[in-house]
Amino acid sequence: MASSSSSLRIGVVGYGHLGQYLVERILKDGAAHGLSLAFVWNRNTDKLKGLVPDELILGDLSSFAERRCHVIVEVCHPHIVKEFGLHFLSHSHFMVGSPSALSDSDLNLKLRQAAQQYGRTLYVPSGALWGGQDIQRLNDSGALKALFIRMSKHPSCFRLTGDVLSDWTEGEGRRVLFRGSVAELCPLAPNNVNTMAAAAVAAGSLGFTGVQGEIVSDTVLSDYHVVEVEVTGPNGFSVRTVRRNPAKLGAVTGSATYNSFWNSLLGESCSHSKYCIHFPEVKLHDVKTNQINCNLWCRLYRSWKKILNVFTKKTNMILHGLKLQSIQFYAFNVHK
Repeated sequence: MASSSSSLRIGVVGYGHLGQYLVERILKDGAAHGLSLAFVWNRNTDKLKGLVPDELILGDLSSFAERRCHVIVEVCHPHIVKEFGLHFLSHSHFMVGSPSALSDSDLNLKLRQAAQQYGRTLYVPSGALWGGQDIQRLNDSGALKALFIRMSKHPSCFRLTGDVLSDWTEGEGRRVLFRGSVAELCPLAPNNVNTMAAAAVAAGSLGFTGVQGEIVSDTVLSDYHVVEVEVTGPNGFSVRTVRRNPAKLGAVTGSATYNSFWNSLLGESCSHSKYCIHFPEVKLHDVKTNQINCNLWCRLYRSWKKILNVFTKKTNMILHGLKLQSIQFYAFNVHK
């Protein structure tokens, strides 16, 4: 598939339900809007045959640099972030679709340092997290005292390490599987708690060890996942939200999360706007010395906006010293 030399090249790592969704949208709508698919990688390349053009299938992920991507989107597994994240950032901007990987404080720091070293941007989509911008504002003001997230799903929707849920039976009802820090939860359920990981990123003052989470198996939840967020501030202030995300039996990701992730990709592409999210722990780069990157993101923003105008939940982000548009989206920009 030929692509215009002026198009923005996107690499997709992972071809599960979410990866397939993103690839199909880019292949269907991208060319008319200045976007092209640079490559698709999956552990099992046979799954790609007949669905992805042969020339876009990347057999060896270590050769990704040959495809000269502007943005690499990981929608695979935290192990890929750990193994390839630093390499990705040495060549392109990187969207981490498995932010549970960032619970590893050493990896978290190294990725930030790599983004700074290579002048790249590290992005974390909000996924199924609701109200992230409000958590961010409370955190920025120094008023965030506590954050608790409960995720409840049908047992068939969990992908846990060990034998925590190996004995479930239909009709057993509700069972609390684990309650503790998000740092402890991420290794236990790396594919199921990315929403919690995004919350830990937003609540930077608490971090992965300070944000508390709970995962619950409930056989009643055959049609949706439930995400409950409880935020505590000063002087008795508190907010509790409940989100029901439609999902089929066995689905790790709820259907509404696909749109959220797509909107994060839209938000990543940046334009001038008052709707921004800014992580205070991240030092911003002067826009005057980073005009090329800014122009790149502005072009990507205009392209995605034409494709998906309809899902517009706007939040706050400041990136490259400019105010930029984001939709349910968080980003690290760790330039010097």
